[in-house]
Amino acid sequence: MPARTDIAVCLSRRSFAVGLGALGASLPLRAAWAQDAKKVFLDYTQDELDKAYDQSVWAKNAQEVIKRYGTASAAVREKYKFETKAYGTGEDERLDIFPPVKAPASGGAPIQMFIHGGAWRGGRKEMYSLLAPAFVENGAICVVIGFSSIPKVRLPDMAHQVRSAIAWTYKNAKSFGGDPERIFVSGHSSGGHLCGVALVTDWSKYEVPATVLKGGVSVSGMYELAPVMMSARSSYVKISQEEVAALSALRHLERIACPVVAAHGDGESPEFKRQSRAFVAALKATVKHPAELVEVKGANHFEIIETLGKADGVLAKIALKQMGLSA
Repeated sequence: MPARTDIAVCLSRRSFAVGLGALGASLPLRAAWAQDAKKVFLDYTQDELDKAYDQSVWAKNAQEVIKRYGTASAAVREKYKFETKAYGTGEDERLDIFPPVKAPASGGAPIQMFIHGGAWRGGRKEMYSLLAPAFVENGAICVVIGFSSIPKVRLPDMAHQVRSAIAWTYKNAKSFGGDPERIFVSGHSSGGHLCGVALVTDWSKYEVPATVLKGGVSVSGMYELAPVMMSARSSYVKISQEEVAALSALRHLERIACPVVAAHGDGESPEFKRQSRAFVAALKATVKHPAELVEVKGANHFEIIETLGKADGVLAKIALKQMGLSA
């Protein structure tokens, strides 16, 4: 586990200070770490912090809901057309592309790209086909990104794969009826983290425009990894302090080039709620593009993403509106 003094230095960037201040912290940044020796971050003991980053503690029906993902996704894959394309040479570097039920009369269709969760070490694109109907029934293409996970690859590799998938989609959108100038991104949980990372990417390294993404909906994500790496997740996420900084969206807000919505369920852990609040507060303080915080009532960490796959769902309405579409 990183030394607390190292983490404090790591968090001294202005953007995180803005986010922390928005949460009502009145102490200087270094003093914001609870002074009680039993506390390891803010007002959390180690056990409390570990539980705050373990959604199974807060969602007792997690396995039941995840099973629903699979059942619903299998039905979608039976009902709707889709094709799988490779965006790279790795065996997991694949995209499932669901075209709109009714193609636009002219031009390409807008594209919604989804990044799945799984605590950076699980999940697969096939489980998230359930999200396609809300988009394909309303004139959009839904692309679900496949990528490798820990321990097969490291977290920086996962970020690179997601970025590569977006760049590939921009360069190849016209080949599957998409509009490269209308690409939007969403993600859930650890995929919400990767969605944030995608939104703050230096796209020149991928030979696509800085404005490649026209909007983002990040759901139950993490935008500052320092406290995450103080939790039990550090037992399997092995990254350096430099990588913590590089993969914390909250520290690179100047690269945001589009409107952003950050959402969480009212039944989620306090840290996932805090992360979303801090991210949006910092965006509103430092970024010229619109930023919105949304709390989905009656939803825990696993239930919330189901509202992205139904046209009348809270998140689907938000994403479709961002795309200039409506159910």
